[in-house]
Amino acid sequence: MSPTAPRPEPGALQPLLPSDPSALAGYRLLGRLGAGGMGVVYLGRTAAGELAAVKVTHADQADQPDFRARFRREVEAARRVSSPWAVPVTGADPDAPEPWMATAFVAGPSLGEAVTAHGPLPERSVRHLGWAVARALAAVHAAGLVHRDVKPGNVLLAVDGPRLIDFGIARSTGETALTATDMVVGTPGFLAPEQAEARVDAIGPPADVFALGCLLAYAATARPPFGTGAVDALMYRTVHDEPDLAGVPDGLLDLVRACLAKDPAARPTTAAIGVRLIEDSPGDGTGWLPDPVVRTIAERSARMLTLPEIDLTETGGGTTAPATPGRSRRGFLLLASGAAVLAVGGGAAAVWAGRGDYGPDGKGDGGKTAPPRTTWSIGVLADLSGPAKDIGRAQERGARLAVEQFNARRDKPFTLGLKVVDDRGDAARALENVRALTTDPGVLAVLGPTTDAVAQAVIPAFEEAGIPLITVSAGYNLLTLRTGGARNETVLRAIPNHISAGTHLAFASTLLPAIRRPGVLEDRTEDHYSWQVTGGVRFGYGQAGIAPHFRVVPARADAAAYRRVLGEMVDAGIDAYVHCGVTETAVHAARTLAELGFQGPRFTGQAVFGQDFLRKAGAAAEGWFVCAPVVDPTAQKTAAAFVAAHRKRFGAPPAYYAGESYDVVTMTAGQLTARAKASGKPARKGLWAALQKQKYTGVMGGYHFNEFGDLGIGGTFVFAVQNGAYKPIGSAPLLPNKPGSDKPGSDNPESENDTAA
Repeated sequence: MSPTAPRPEPGALQPLLPSDPSALAGYRLLGRLGAGGMGVVYLGRTAAGELAAVKVTHADQADQPDFRARFRREVEAARRVSSPWAVPVTGADPDAPEPWMATAFVAGPSLGEAVTAHGPLPERSVRHLGWAVARALAAVHAAGLVHRDVKPGNVLLAVDGPRLIDFGIARSTGETALTATDMVVGTPGFLAPEQAEARVDAIGPPADVFALGCLLAYAATARPPFGTGAVDALMYRTVHDEPDLAGVPDGLLDLVRACLAKDPAARPTTAAIGVRLIEDSPGDGTGWLPDPVVRTIAERSARMLTLPEIDLTETGGGTTAPATPGRSRRGFLLLASGAAVLAVGGGAAAVWAGRGDYGPDGKGDGGKTAPPRTTWSIGVLADLSGPAKDIGRAQERGARLAVEQFNARRDKPFTLGLKVVDDRGDAARALENVRALTTDPGVLAVLGPTTDAVAQAVIPAFEEAGIPLITVSAGYNLLTLRTGGARNETVLRAIPNHISAGTHLAFASTLLPAIRRPGVLEDRTEDHYSWQVTGGVRFGYGQAGIAPHFRVVPARADAAAYRRVLGEMVDAGIDAYVHCGVTETAVHAARTLAELGFQGPRFTGQAVFGQDFLRKAGAAAEGWFVCAPVVDPTAQKTAAAFVAAHRKRFGAPPAYYAGESYDVVTMTAGQLTARAKASGKPARKGLWAALQKQKYTGVMGGYHFNEFGDLGIGGTFVFAVQNGAYKPIGSAPLLPNKPGSDKPGSDNPESENDTAA
């Protein structure tokens, strides 16, 4: 597989491409700041040395109906806003073949980048942020406009204060032309209820105030106040639910809550917000940011100060000047564009030459032929020392046993290694360490990750490397879905996704015929998990003709909050309880329901399954049903040899998730063996497709995958807590037990990994 460049760090300037111009309307273009479907944003420099962000739209976009009108309106809107806290327009031409607009360049990170890298801002920083953005919005509104897209990515942080950017969807107050009446405009999670419901006539300055409230809550907590996840879920919460403001400082709580009022008339004006925050607005603006963010700004500013000149290029096929001798390494990287790539003669490959990676022809630096490889590896990316270490260690042991048994075969066509990376359950750490797997040409496939969050973070790296990623525990549905018509060819998921698992959970509860009014609680502590499980439960009960009583609690709600909410649910007459959340909050729920004397059945899902729930909930866990995507290897007759080998190798029986890991690594090794026998050596290329198409039966059951890379059918199992332990009950049904059904689930197709006890 040809090597590809690593993803750039946030804020890094990227080289111009051969098709990029080197100059535009008096701006010398120095590199790319970003690109998307609409166009490219370049870093430009005027003859006077001033830097600008130059936004150039693709010609095909400019040919679309109404596009130039929209672009012209964006330019006009930005020019009408006069505020030291809004980035000014320095030039524009909406009528050019490729319309462009230039704005003053801010070297600092966006609020979103800063919070992602350094965590929540301190209260004083948030107060100054609110004061300055409110001032910018006041100028927007004074110009007769509504910004409509106030979000972390549209606020840049500078040493002297923040800057509001991007007036691409700003509108004059009351203007509806060029916007469909049912079109939602803005960024879900940072838009007002009236925007979420596409009530165009109701969208005015208060909508920007609501977004400012979301922005301040995010800056103070590093979490959007209405969670994350699917767009429809975010829209629903924005309109109907109360925001999650846990962690917002007391001094800001009342103001943020007022900004997030559902009724636009109840929100404060930007002027009122500025008055309430004015004591935190120093005259020169300096000292408002924490030191780590200031260092980030300083580093980016330093890079801008050392930018070289760029030799003029012609984009129409003319001759291009070669790189000037004696330039810095940074200058060389910037000059790897236009015909400079041709002049160097190696293009991107020259940048990668030092890696010692060998291409498909087995040649590396200087055309040397790589020695024949006799050892290949399967990687393990797992949480071995963090919150999910019990699962991660079980997965690593299952994989290790599979590899050792493969290497014990006399007829093996190659030796198989195991390369293990501990991500500690932390996405940032995983991104730092994953290159140990993705840049090693001997790693052909990877088991993992353990958690949803890490999986989301690392998928792009594995996509670029072309390495199949096989997970037996990450159920977030978007891991196998792609946007824009693209197709997943990286992830194989050997368990149901969370939505399917939630549906299976609801179907399992219908096996108890007395249930007619279940209570369903969505806990937002792990939002990606909870909203998907809740959605599956909602669908499952809908299929069964049952109307549940739904409630939502904010992230990390305490025991007192659970007493209030669960007390209301019990008073409402629920006859069963379904907890869509994590272990910590399931413990609150178990204890509270026990205190309330609730005797109905209680259900929960994968995130709660584990020894922590049993240990922390104690006697209150008795009688709970837990649905999980695993089975007990010691209860599987087909796994007897695996269990014995595990005991001998590790001195203990296999834990949950070890058997499934053993199976998928054995499955992968078998496919690599077949490919080695057919072509002389195993390879990454085509491995995902080969694994996705096959049907495999392992010691824990059968595996086959659909076109998206998900487990084909079934895969959820029910456990009951009895005497402080999990007792396997059997497979969750694939159809609901509707009233009047004699044999619940009897017409279900056979489940994957079916292990009815």
